[in-house]
Amino acid sequence: MEYVVRLESVGKVYGSGRNAVQALNDVTIALPRGSFTAVMGPSGSGKSTFLHCASGLDRASSGQVWLGDTELSRLKEEALTVLRRERIGFVFQAYNLLDALTVEQNVSLPFRLADQPVATDRVRAALKAVGLAEQLDRHPAQLSGGQRQRVAIARALIHEPDAVFADEPTGALDSRTGRQILELLRRLVDQLGQTVVMVTHDPVAASYADKVVFLADGRLAGELRKPTPEQVADRMTRLGEW
Repeated sequence: MEYVVRLESVGKVYGSGRNAVQALNDVTIALPRGSFTAVMGPSGSGKSTFLHCASGLDRASSGQVWLGDTELSRLKEEALTVLRRERIGFVFQAYNLLDALTVEQNVSLPFRLADQPVATDRVRAALKAVGLAEQLDRHPAQLSGGQRQRVAIARALIHEPDAVFADEPTGALDSRTGRQILELLRRLVDQLGQTVVMVTHDPVAASYADKVVFLADGRLAGELRKPTPEQVADRMTRLGEW
């Protein structure tokens, strides 16, 4: 099995001395290509730190993080920036779109930031994949929240990344629109073979994943495969006893 994301004995400490906080503690996990993984845990469990370390947004204090055959701690900051831009897609709760740009310009932004020619065919293919082929010339202010998140997902897909990391992608959406975004992420995995890692607090959102990984106090605290919302909610209530 080919693993896209691997963490081996990863620890992350913020601060030093008496003020040191162990956000992750000896986390080892491997996520296969074409899988959808949800990461859950109570507040302060290390979910966001896990996502930041796994995606190269932050460096682990100890252990190793691999994206494919690339070990992230060996990379200098400039090389890590290029890797994030070209091999990783990011989707955030707040969309992070530029209001002054059109939908097409927002999706093509990674090319412009890399000082590369804009691959218009890939931009339009990404927008078609998320159901926005007819919205190229509109601006974010003219779109619904769900449409804005679709633009953000298209932007994340533009470089055909090894993995897409989503941080509470439905947190700002109503339940119906959130379900549409989750169905879209599910299709990207099933139809395009994309690898998705999603941090969420919502048991219903987590049930769209192949597997839910639980964190508690910075450590792995079990997992559920093919989860139902009820199973996820029940496990969350018992994480304090893990």
